[in-house]
Amino acid sequence: MPSLYPLLSAFVPIWVLTAVGYLLARTGLLGEHAEDVLGRFVFHVAMPAALFGMLARTPLGSFVNASMLAFAAGTVLASLLGVAVSRWVFGRRPADQAISAMAAGYVNSANLGIPVAVQVLGDATFIAPVLLFQVLLVTPVVLATLEAGGAGPERAGGPGAEAAADGDGPASRPGTERVRRMLLLPLRNPVILASGLGCAVSASGRHLPQALAHSCELLGGAGVPTALVVLGMSLHGRPAVAGAGLPAEVGASVLIKTLVQPLVAFAVGSLVLRLPPHQLLAVVVCSALPTAQNVFVYARQYELSTVLARDSVLYSTLLSMVTLSGAAWVLGSAPH
Repeated sequence: MPSLYPLLSAFVPIWVLTAVGYLLARTGLLGEHAEDVLGRFVFHVAMPAALFGMLARTPLGSFVNASMLAFAAGTVLASLLGVAVSRWVFGRRPADQAISAMAAGYVNSANLGIPVAVQVLGDATFIAPVLLFQVLLVTPVVLATLEAGGAGPERAGGPGAEAAADGDGPASRPGTERVRRMLLLPLRNPVILASGLGCAVSASGRHLPQALAHSCELLGGAGVPTALVVLGMSLHGRPAVAGAGLPAEVGASVLIKTLVQPLVAFAVGSLVLRLPPHQLLAVVVCSALPTAQNVFVYARQYELSTVLARDSVLYSTLLSMVTLSGAAWVLGSAPH
């Protein structure tokens, strides 16, 4: 089992960059529109570049294995619980339910998953299929649900903002128009479009030209730190509570994410699939990772309340230090 210090060190950049964002917002150094501009940069530029580059160089067959079945089971159940709590306990609308599902079941597999996997598992090979599963299956479903629920990135100031403001937005369009928009979603949404192009390159068996691959790497590398800075900016000048029952809703989301999801993955992996100890540890550790900052990015881009997403990211990251250490302590001593 790794010592606590290396595990703790994986979390430090998250807190540092979030604090930097808060200080930038508090001092007004970047101006009053900085949060909006940086948020758009992450969603429309940096995140698509990162996903395209990652998927283009990753074999798509790598996420089809028994371990991923256990991880997927935990993700699906946690997400469904997030939807159930959001809908039937707190009465949220469908678009907010999609964010609740993501907050409860979408793990921080990129910037935090890789260093944690290296420290706890000794390598990060299991992170690649987790990334593929979330990018290729979970993200399109969530974004489609956001669109179907009446949300849309154009509401955040894009080309269709004026039409939405005049009552011609997604909520007021006839059913056939909604169907057309849903069918065109892969072409309109930069995250899905970049993922699809990356999959196409991977399936072709070709490698990106070095200059293009390096450009995507550089541009995509700005996504995670910028998203964390924007997350920190959102903490300044915002009320701690926005909406009835929100603290309880955040608490439910964090508990589902940090406890229910890894426990379900453990139960399926050990009792149903009979995974060997090291694979079981990998599944549980990845399932116990905190909520990804992508949830906050999507909530903000689709002009939904960001408080649930923001607080779920912060508190699940804090609590996951305990659950990850516990998983490593309980399962890490098993013979490999």
